[in-house]
Amino acid sequence: MQRYPLHIDGRTQPSSSGQWFPTDNPYEGKPWAEIARGTEADVDEAVTAAHRAFTKGPWAELTASERGALLRKLGDRLGQEAHRLAETEVRDNGKLFTEMHGQMTYLPQWFYYYGGLADKVEGTVIPLDKKGYFNYTRKEPLGVVAIVTPWNSPLMLLAWKLAPALAAGCTVVIKPSEFTSASTLELAAIIDDVGFPPGVVNVVTGFGNEVGSALVGHRLVSKISFTGSDTTGRRINEQAARDLKHVSLELGGKSPNIVFADADLDAAVNGVVSGIFAATGQTCIAGSRLLVQQNVHDEVVRRVVELAGTAAIGDPMDPGTQVGPITTPPQYAKVLDYIDIAQQEGAQLVLGGAPATGPACGNGWFVQPTIFTGVRNDMRIAQEEVFGPVLAVIPFKDEEEAVAIANDVRFGLGAGVWTSDIGRAFRLADQIQSGTVWVNTYRAVSYLSPFGGVKDSGIGRENGIGAIDEYLQDKSVWINTGAGVGNPFVIR
Repeated sequence: MQRYPLHIDGRTQPSSSGQWFPTDNPYEGKPWAEIARGTEADVDEAVTAAHRAFTKGPWAELTASERGALLRKLGDRLGQEAHRLAETEVRDNGKLFTEMHGQMTYLPQWFYYYGGLADKVEGTVIPLDKKGYFNYTRKEPLGVVAIVTPWNSPLMLLAWKLAPALAAGCTVVIKPSEFTSASTLELAAIIDDVGFPPGVVNVVTGFGNEVGSALVGHRLVSKISFTGSDTTGRRINEQAARDLKHVSLELGGKSPNIVFADADLDAAVNGVVSGIFAATGQTCIAGSRLLVQQNVHDEVVRRVVELAGTAAIGDPMDPGTQVGPITTPPQYAKVLDYIDIAQQEGAQLVLGGAPATGPACGNGWFVQPTIFTGVRNDMRIAQEEVFGPVLAVIPFKDEEEAVAIANDVRFGLGAGVWTSDIGRAFRLADQIQSGTVWVNTYRAVSYLSPFGGVKDSGIGRENGIGAIDEYLQDKSVWINTGAGVGNPFVIR
């Protein structure tokens, strides 16, 4: 069985505990590799190495253009390694190879984009109201960044954080999910091979209470960038606040996919099904609430049930598979629990609702694509993030009610609107409380466009030009030119 050690200060090494833990193949339902079980001592070593790299040595002395060149070189290498990295991700998290390969071939664009942006970060000269003084600003990197990533799209979501952090000049310590650490450790080896100086990128694997908490609380960490559940995000925010650390939090969602009667129903149905089932519902932007206008409700439900019922379930490496396994045993149990909860609350099960079994499912953790109708928006199935292939259908009367239902949830990450009325599209884009609104499409993302949530879905934005500012801070510099007279604090 393959073993993956820690990656600290440009070298691989076992945990200081000498312990390892298994990582499972969700399709086979058994371990395929062992991961080093990091400790607080390993975290301290990694953060110290990152701080040393940030404050002195080759990385600290590089120009912004030189940093950008390294990022672009990394992008080239990731393009060459896309197939291998996609295979590792599928083996570790069970998502479809077609999806993960698509993510890996797109991954280099983040490093090209932020590599090009690295030397475009500029300060300003302030036209002062005080004579004899010159004032300008500098944008400086925050320092050591703790990056904590989830198990559903490990490298893609890591790139959203890593590329702008490195472009800004920060150094990082990454704590990947204990369920999907392998691809992050493989990336770290590539980063070293490309020529990044030791200590710039470090990876400490392990469990939240042993590694994550120690990393968030380390005195030399200046910022935490986290993607995961809102429960863990709250704990991280509270812990970081005690030391006034910067945070970016991309948390959960309960996104509405809203279908109006005037929509292209063929396109809407395809968008609804892919929005919840294509990634087995294991995405923060899953369109898990289907809001349908009453006069087309029955037709849309019939079409969605019919299309979802044809989904091919099985081996995620098979290009014909459309729904893969649940990534972890705890998540598998959670999804099945929510299916029971929905039925206890009175929702009507119209598709699925049970584990998927059979030769195509191997020994993995599969759940049938599941659809509930008769859902009220105050039910738990409509309010809480399931993170699985479970769709809750809610009817609405008109535009006003659709907006009210869409916003009546504590999350606000994404939303879909399906309509042929351009005026309605703009109105709902204004009124829906979410970080992203898709109109006549769903789940589209780009390195060029900001992504993040409102309300309990998080703090900060990733992607786009503004994301690099999440890793920078302004410094104001005042210079007395010798021509000033009197006290500069006196208004003249």
